[in-house]
Amino acid sequence: MATYIHTERRSQLNPSGLRNLRQEGRLPGVVFGKNADNQIIHICTKQFEKWIKKGASGFIELKIEDDYSFIVLLEDLQRNPVTRQPLHVDFQLVQTDEIIRTKLGVKIVGVPAGAKWGGVVQIQDPYVEVEALPKDLPSIVELDISAMEIGETLFVKDLVLPPEVTVISGDNELLVSVSKP
Repeated sequence: MATYIHTERRSQLNPSGLRNLRQEGRLPGVVFGKNADNQIIHICTKQFEKWIKKGASGFIELKIEDDYSFIVLLEDLQRNPVTRQPLHVDFQLVQTDEIIRTKLGVKIVGVPAGAKWGGVVQIQDPYVEVEALPKDLPSIVELDISAMEIGETLFVKDLVLPPEVTVISGDNELLVSVSKP
């Protein structure tokens, strides 16, 4: 169900303290949620980056110092504008009995037919914003582009999602297109 990441609590740190934490391979973050106190944490940067490379979607189980664990969703990731290294992460605490709003990753599947004629695939937005109960959320949404020809586009309305999932993103938001070379 969820990816497991070991987490440690941290105290409020000044900018140099946060810089030292990052140099030690730890990523500072915060966990927040409805009817819950914010928790200031830090996690292993390498473990988090592996999860990001896998698609960065789905639930994460944060285990805090063998004390207890809780399920979260990635809410925001701040990166260094030059090096693109992660600087800070925000997690939203998941309440299993309440509808949550989140972004799902859109996985592009297939090679478009238009690519045979030199068409170039342009991915506009790799995410779609949705609302659903946590148990109804898919970890990723697949979008098959193998039938696309040059000049065709696919929009949010072209996604196939379970009926329990409500799409928040606009129907006419562009996801992917195949353009002339």
